[in-house]
Amino acid sequence: MKNNFNSFKLTIAFLMMFAIAGCSSTSDIQKYSSSNQTGYSWLNLDTVKAGKFDTGTMWTFDFPPKDHFSQTYDFTPDDEWFNHVRLAALKFATYCSASFVSGDGLVMTNNHCSRENILKVTREGEDLNETGFWAETLEDERKVPSLFVDQLVLIKDVTDEVQNAIDKGLTEEEKVANEDNIIAEIQEREADSTGLKVKVTRLFHGGKYSLYGYKTYKDVRLVFTPEHQLGYFGGDPDNFTYPRYNLDCTFYRVYDDEGKPLKTDHFFKWSSKGAMLGEPVFVVGNPGTTNRLLTVSQLEFLRDIQYPRTVDILKNLERSYYEMVDKYPEKKNKFMNRALGFSNSRKAIGGMLDGLKNPVLLQRKRDFEKKFKRSVRGNPNLSAKYGNLWDKISKVNNESRLITNELFALSLNSLRTSEYFFIAQDLVNLAQQMQLPTDQRKSEYQAEELDSMIASIFPEDLNVDMSRELLLIQINMSYNYLGKDYPLLKKITNGKQGLDAVNYMLGSSSVTSAEKVKALTNKGADAILSSDDPFIYFIVNSKTRRDELSQKMALLNEQEEAYNQDLGRALFEVYGTSIPPDATFTLRISDGVVKGYDYNATTAPVFTTFYGMYDRYYSFDKKFPWSLPERWQNPPADFDLETPFNFITTNDIIGGNSGSPIINRNAEIVGLAFDGNIESLPGNFIFTDEKNRCVGVHSVGMIEAIRDMYKAKRLSDELLGGKMILTKEQLDGVAH
Repeated sequence: MKNNFNSFKLTIAFLMMFAIAGCSSTSDIQKYSSSNQTGYSWLNLDTVKAGKFDTGTMWTFDFPPKDHFSQTYDFTPDDEWFNHVRLAALKFATYCSASFVSGDGLVMTNNHCSRENILKVTREGEDLNETGFWAETLEDERKVPSLFVDQLVLIKDVTDEVQNAIDKGLTEEEKVANEDNIIAEIQEREADSTGLKVKVTRLFHGGKYSLYGYKTYKDVRLVFTPEHQLGYFGGDPDNFTYPRYNLDCTFYRVYDDEGKPLKTDHFFKWSSKGAMLGEPVFVVGNPGTTNRLLTVSQLEFLRDIQYPRTVDILKNLERSYYEMVDKYPEKKNKFMNRALGFSNSRKAIGGMLDGLKNPVLLQRKRDFEKKFKRSVRGNPNLSAKYGNLWDKISKVNNESRLITNELFALSLNSLRTSEYFFIAQDLVNLAQQMQLPTDQRKSEYQAEELDSMIASIFPEDLNVDMSRELLLIQINMSYNYLGKDYPLLKKITNGKQGLDAVNYMLGSSSVTSAEKVKALTNKGADAILSSDDPFIYFIVNSKTRRDELSQKMALLNEQEEAYNQDLGRALFEVYGTSIPPDATFTLRISDGVVKGYDYNATTAPVFTTFYGMYDRYYSFDKKFPWSLPERWQNPPADFDLETPFNFITTNDIIGGNSGSPIINRNAEIVGLAFDGNIESLPGNFIFTDEKNRCVGVHSVGMIEAIRDMYKAKRLSDELLGGKMILTKEQLDGVAH
């Protein structure tokens, strides 16, 4: 199953007030929300209705929302405006968004999207994430190995071709296979004919199919980045919160095939005033994944099964990796990156889970589905084709519930599985190959390669502490999902649980050292496969059941995919482009306004200032993660602390939008999106703009920091002027 979602929480007091007042709007509901989810029996869900923009405002450039913009903001951009905005926007590698911000190929994205790239250009004796970086001249700009940006230059509707191929399938499995095959065929054909990087994207779950063609730029050089502590000020505690104080920006430059700064007519000019209270603004980026068009039964599967399981695993991984940070200070960056990643995911998915537990939000989804069903079943033609799809999808999800946790517990995963299980898997593979005739063995198991193969089974860099931690997590998880009477689990743990089980398994194992592994291989294939070693026993005796469950789940997934395609067609036939498709990490434009919201019985400021950052610095006694780099501890006299720093808008964003430009109606940069608030996390399955906020770095704040704190005048002049100020001799000397 490939799904996820989010929400907020209600108290008895709120529910009583809600029932008495008879309110049905989300804004009223949120006034009384808190962290207690009891007392739902007071709630009259019949009064809760779907909102107009529950499916969000992530509009595609295939179907630009001209009428919506005109009706909402009295702003009617033409095709030239949309084309310019599309060509100025970029996809940053495979995980973030970005944009051109000068005619000389200058690119803006987030600092938090750049940490690994900064490490790639860090030289011996440097720590650029610690100190920041500024290329004072073009010659100082550093090329980042393997980094690329993609520009969307081609959009082509291939719906008919894909759907015609799908319809030739007689079964759900054939339809899914036909879709895969025709998409591969189209992509190969279009790539050959255009020379572009192309991808066919399913929109509306298969209601439409668009081919997107990208021009890829591979010579990307680092120009400026602040210290990571400024880009991630407040660290994990402040993540998904507001007010915020983050200089979360980094600048690169794209170079052409001749090694010179790329000349481009399509870039976002810099607003001299930045974002203003109440003005319409637009976020242009590549939101990753949303699930707003899923059925209620699919959302309930996420709420009851997938998200609780995922949050549990992430909590344990987060805790374990933070422990490794303390145990291995020499590997702090490696373990900290992992810990922060798990923490970020745990907060995100935890917020989605809270959202799905909110009966009001889920009722809004039920109301939308009820109206959708009514439209389909009230039309004889649509009803004949699509009328029973909800029942079919519900049946698939009910069958998945019966097997998914067992399959999860029996499966190995590199992030959550102890290394000892993979050592055991390698030994079992070795034994099975050794039982084959020599001419049937894989090349790495031939006689001349065998010794090196055996020597490589036990990893040289095995982290015993981490493997032990992961084993404890896995044992606890297995008891939770399989039960204490599951025969295989009882066998490998001897019926013990927790640390007792860990100690038993490690004490009974032949895979915990290179010497033991070597000794076992010397006994031959039969000895390996018949071993009572707990890890080997698990690998050998879980395979049949795991394969059986995997086949069942694969079949269920294929059925669900086929049903989703049909439901997508029904959705498009009923709603057309009046609602946007789910996010697919492809280019979107979202509209909103610069606006505050109420929280914690007070009001969030629309804009924060540098004063607020220093207040947080001193309030937390200058300690990490609210510490400041040395240059920031005593700001220069000409640094204006009143300058707007971060701000909030009602734009619809999600993971993948990091690095998205925030522009005004003149297509000028007024900010840079870097996060959402905690109230935005339910946006994975439903969009509400009452408290959902996009958090951005203010354009004026970026200039203030770049010009007056870092003294990077060449960069601030280029941003404000839209081009570099260089002599011909300087330009001629750039190519290298």
